[in-house]
Amino acid sequence: MKNRLMISTWIMLTVATAYSAEPVATKNFIPPAPPSNLEELGENIQRTMTLLATSTPQKRNHVHILFYGQSVTAGRWTKAVTENLRKAYPNADIEIENRAIGGYSAPTLLKTAEYDLYPFYPDLMIFHVYGGVESGELEKIIAHTRQRTTAEILFRTPHFRWPKDLARDGSPDDPAAKGLCDADEKQSKLIRELSAKYGCELAEVREQLRSYFKANNLFPKDTLGDSVHPNDLGNFLLEKLVMQYLRYDPKFPKNKWRNMVRDVAVDDAKVKRGADGSIELTFEGNRIDVIADNAKQEKAGTAKVLIDNKPPSEYPELYYHSRPSASPHVWWPAINKIGFEKQLVLESWTAKILECDPEKKVLTYEVIGSKTGPDGKGDQNKKFVSNSGRVVIDSGMWSVCGALSYRKKELPKNYEVKWEVKPLFVDVYSAPTVTDPTKENTVTLAQGLSNTQHTLKLVPNGDGPLSIKLLRIYQPPLAETTPESAK
Repeated sequence: MKNRLMISTWIMLTVATAYSAEPVATKNFIPPAPPSNLEELGENIQRTMTLLATSTPQKRNHVHILFYGQSVTAGRWTKAVTENLRKAYPNADIEIENRAIGGYSAPTLLKTAEYDLYPFYPDLMIFHVYGGVESGELEKIIAHTRQRTTAEILFRTPHFRWPKDLARDGSPDDPAAKGLCDADEKQSKLIRELSAKYGCELAEVREQLRSYFKANNLFPKDTLGDSVHPNDLGNFLLEKLVMQYLRYDPKFPKNKWRNMVRDVAVDDAKVKRGADGSIELTFEGNRIDVIADNAKQEKAGTAKVLIDNKPPSEYPELYYHSRPSASPHVWWPAINKIGFEKQLVLESWTAKILECDPEKKVLTYEVIGSKTGPDGKGDQNKKFVSNSGRVVIDSGMWSVCGALSYRKKELPKNYEVKWEVKPLFVDVYSAPTVTDPTKENTVTLAQGLSNTQHTLKLVPNGDGPLSIKLLRIYQPPLAETTPESAK
């Protein structure tokens, strides 16, 4: 059963590549009618929409948006949504990334989120993924996002799938059609429940599509290029339906999001100033940034950063292994999750393949750190803990053999997997060079702390005045759990 599921995800990946290259072609499609409750849409993503809508040519708010999911979320409709947002809010400093991975259902995305989702720390995540309904991984992704970031979440119910070889007006009682429909209805039910439980913005795509089909005498197959991936019409509809929720309305209450991200001016009474020019602030949250003062053009000084009287570099949770390079011939990460047991250092890593036989599911490897050096040999079928404890790869985390089996190709000569250890901190604050005074010049001092009370202290190094306008505090709405990467 596990092998059949893997094959199905590989097929989805292959088709997805063909459907994600160009923007949506609008042709003469009939747009979906606005829902009767249009004025209620968007209430749970108003922090993001406020940042977008209140940006001006003189003050361009920086907004992080992440598309996350699998092949459908890697599709053309997301490019259209991106273009729409940039056109609608030209003054906003928008940073949008699509880190969807074709064929990766919720159980696997729960693992890759460790390097794709939480470090990116989006203001808004637009999310849909199949799987993880009964086993709980779908809820874990949402819960962890709420525990480890302040991201608002637009959670989309699934569109309609239909067997590729079944006629467009075929019987919905056909076993293949019924199997897809039952699975999607079950997932939709859970998405609605999780959206209510975790305060997500529920994008009710499925029910609006149902109404659209009825109104226009269409069937699900009319919106598909295969059994799951949208064709031009399907992409057009997903774009239009999701955009209905990306609306700004100042009448919505602000109490849901006002305290998740807070700005404290350096002259605020909460900020203690020392005789040496030091700045001290006690805060609750898991991230703190400095917004530099763009108006100060003289050479700015630097400061030593202390969190609870320790340099941020001494906190293991403020490091992470980045997404590894891809498996051969596909776009999957070669390793879906890399953890650690001992303190990391900033370095690059290489995994060299020693033996690879996809048919026998054999893959052995050696890991080498640029600073750590040779650090042990592992087997993909066993948990690997490197000699230093800085690399931990659980059994089943490698995708290389699966990629080679699917593509029916051999391992390329001299193939290696590479990744880096990246910091979510700085030990020394230095104001960035002002290249655009309309944008916020931001330095993240620490991200990924326990979501509790901390004390920040900035101690000047005596090389000039500190350029600081604001301190920005991020406090996720849910109590923290131990990050997966540190387990």
